[in-house]
Amino acid sequence: CEGSEQMRLAILDDYEEAALKLADWESLGSAIEMDVYRDHLGEIDALADRLLPYDILVIMRERTPFARDLIARLPNLKLLVTTGAKNQAVDVASCKERGIVVSGTQSSKKPPAELTWGLILSLLRRIPQMDRSTRNGRWGDGIGTELDGKVLGLLGLGHVGALVAKVGAAFNMKVVAWSQNLTDERASAAGAVRVEKEELFKIADIISIHLVLSARTKGLVGAPEFKLMKPSACIINTSRGPIIHEPALIDALRTGRIAGAGLDVFETEPLPPDHPFLSLSNTVVTPHVGYVTTENFGTFFTQAVEDVAAWLEGRPIRLL
Repeated sequence: CEGSEQMRLAILDDYEEAALKLADWESLGSAIEMDVYRDHLGEIDALADRLLPYDILVIMRERTPFARDLIARLPNLKLLVTTGAKNQAVDVASCKERGIVVSGTQSSKKPPAELTWGLILSLLRRIPQMDRSTRNGRWGDGIGTELDGKVLGLLGLGHVGALVAKVGAAFNMKVVAWSQNLTDERASAAGAVRVEKEELFKIADIISIHLVLSARTKGLVGAPEFKLMKPSACIINTSRGPIIHEPALIDALRTGRIAGAGLDVFETEPLPPDHPFLSLSNTVVTPHVGYVTTENFGTFFTQAVEDVAAWLEGRPIRLL
């Protein structure tokens, strides 16, 4: 920080208008002049123009990517605070080259696991369709499917996947899992059976993705995998959109190759208004809200204030 000079701070992509409600930003005092933006700007020229005056930016996860070309156009930027303990949409190396400090926050693993089950139950029990039909005066519209005795296939059995596995066991489901480095022992400890990837796609009634997006996992689920699935099976993604090859999924849903998809994450976010996922009858879609809870946001914004305060005092914390 540079003495007592006033700093300009912007909070980006506050879709829920939660930032000011869930943390004490006034505690930063008169050293900070603050703006909050609820809208999303995806076009780099407009974004660079908006952000040019700011010394400090507080961003919400991956809602706005900070790649090298954007960072190069923000000469005033000194501190970038991202909610979450890591952010693959931020070019941290470019920030370091520019002398920009990058700090993060803690984030709970529980909300994405809970949303996963919300999507599963919404699909199998047709909750969104039933809600709409009931409101429109139609009493009884379609038949749901039980979870008891079904096979839950987990792609990834880390913190979130293990939480999802526990709930599957509570529903009396058989839980199987696969990832590149998963061992029999790790799977067993989480109450699952490790199987090969091809076998998982063949036997699972519900497949749920809990992998980190990387070069190894981008496009991991595509047409060959959908061809292996049962026509009655559904796929759930609360991890990252690009893990699934979207055109292949759209085709599988349109042709009835699989029964449905519950999706919280997408290749392009926000989802374009003409995207096929929005018009398909066998999808349940949510706007990347796996981490969006009052409790998690309270942690995000409270710790973001702490990050800014620590940096102003010359002792930055939670560095990425």
